[in-house]
Amino acid sequence: MVSTILLIILGFILLILGADLLVRGSSNIATRFHIPEIIIGLTIVALGTSMPELIITISSANKGATDLIIGNAIGSNLCNLLFILGATAMLRPIQLDKDVKTVHLPVAFISTLVILFMGIGILGSPDNFINKSDGRILVILYFIYFLYPIIIEIKDIWKTEREEKRSNEKSKISVLLSIVFIIIGVVLLKFGGDLVVDEASELANIFGLSQRVIGLTIVAIGTALPEMITAVIAVVKAEGGLAIGNLIGSCIVNSFLILGTGALITPLEFSREFNENLILLAVAILFIWISCFIGKKNTITRYKAAVLLLMFIYYMWKLFV
Repeated sequence: MVSTILLIILGFILLILGADLLVRGSSNIATRFHIPEIIIGLTIVALGTSMPELIITISSANKGATDLIIGNAIGSNLCNLLFILGATAMLRPIQLDKDVKTVHLPVAFISTLVILFMGIGILGSPDNFINKSDGRILVILYFIYFLYPIIIEIKDIWKTEREEKRSNEKSKISVLLSIVFIIIGVVLLKFGGDLVVDEASELANIFGLSQRVIGLTIVAIGTALPEMITAVIAVVKAEGGLAIGNLIGSCIVNSFLILGTGALITPLEFSREFNENLILLAVAILFIWISCFIGKKNTITRYKAAVLLLMFIYYMWKLFV
């Protein structure tokens, strides 16, 4: 058992290192091409920090561990919005910009409802499965979302050219080194993902736990570590836009791309417990969005963060008790 736990920890370390190298390389290249911070946060960083989930999804799908796929995606979203956002906002209140309030939070809410409706048979196949055709729809929706901020913000790139050039001059990472970072990151993600899936399944067998519980807890929290590290660093540096963009963007990635990719490989069956978790996630996103209009507007204050953390405690209690 000890060796299994150590191998899971090693897998998470490889995933975190791989995601960090991938994000550093991708973000540096994006900066050199004058891409604004909000786009980097919502697309490249969000996708990069979601690579552990994507790698685990592919590995789990190939091994038929579908509960691990769904639990990982939903659990990571709950961890992102309840625990990580709550904890980082407790450190320093986070300001939400107009696009997050009017576009990205509503999209995150809609993406959760789409998965929920597919899970209970209202959308897609009526048998509580997300099949290959549903997976195609989810992946298409993700790429529509991925392209949106680029299309909207492209007009501002030229306006910020001087500022981006100054930022570019400060960068000491060459494009070639950035590409090397990306390649090494992908390799580490691959080996880390395989380790986590294999050893998490073994741990579930040892303790007699279901893959659903393992996916919603150990795997979900472990794969959310890159988002946590990114969010904390961003908040400490007073770059709240990057933090909230990363967390919300990652949630949409998990709902559309991660589950969509898994469904393209193998049908995903949703249990009643997964649907209950999705309802809690929808309530959490709705709370964050409504909180933009009450109290200190457009800000996740410490009081609002406390509510998110209490919801996370309730989620963990409900899961185990």
